Amino acid sequence: MMSFPAPAQAMVQQMQAAAAADPRRAIALQGAPGANSHRAAREYAPDLLPLPCFSFEDAIETVKRGEAGCAIIPIENSQHGRVADIHFLLPGSGLKIVGEHFMRIEHALMGLGQGPFEVAYSHPQALGQSAVFLRERNLVPLSYADTAGAAAFVAEKQDPKLAAIAPALAADLYGLDIVEENVEDSPDNTTRFVILAEEGLDPASLDGEQAITTFVFTVKNIPAALYKAMGGFATNGVNMTKLESYQQGASFSATTFYADIVGAPGDPAVDRALEEVAFHCRELTMLGTYRMARERG
Repeated sequence: MMSFPAPAQAMVQQMQAAAAADPRRAIALQGAPGANSHRAAREYAPDLLPLPCFSFEDAIETVKRGEAGCAIIPIENSQHGRVADIHFLLPGSGLKIVGEHFMRIEHALMGLGQGPFEVAYSHPQALGQSAVFLRERNLVPLSYADTAGAAAFVAEKQDPKLAAIAPALAADLYGLDIVEENVEDSPDNTTRFVILAEEGLDPASLDGEQAITTFVFTVKNIPAALYKAMGGFATNGVNMTKLESYQQGASFSATTFYADIVGAPGDPAVDRALEEVAFHCRELTMLGTYRMARERG
């Protein structure tokens, strides 16, 4: 596993020790203490023990090894699109989506003193979400593994020309000064996180609640394959809230899709729609059914 900057290491080690003592209460996350995933974990489950991991893959592997009961992973942002390639990471991992959490993203420009700064480090998503701000201030954007890790890196380097874009929590943790708050370009900047665990929820346990079901499918390489696969959702009145395509490998022989629908297996309409999509596909993998955290539409 790659290492965090020195200012974050002591906190990471303390969190790792707490998680090791009670792994079922640990929630793995990508990023240093103070990152958006850390904030999201505290909002979603304040009674769980945050366990920082350097990468999304590390967070998933931590759950698979039994070192954490679940992981929280950001998958999409309202302004900058896909965050984690959960489409690639999750199907082969054996983990299931058991929940979702939406969080308003608020970033600050921070550094040693008040500047002037020449560069700003942050996660590529945060840099993209603050592109106008950076351009107006002639700050060179430089990518880092996560937002709070960027703040820890600036604290470690002790260079007053370096800045970071990160949650305000990171400035408190790493002794940086906040120069400007709310540097994200859009006031409604929101990230959706999913919670992953080894055991999925029984759809029957969500009876009477609004649920989301997530799956990936690969269409047959024939004309109108997607149209035919989608027909079952329309005819059965099942609302599809997300459909995103991506390619598996370099053959480009068939397209794989990631989808979210409203509803759960066990509902006759959902069952009929899933049966139809399976008939027209080469492969269908269910990723989980879970409570809807925010109304769609």
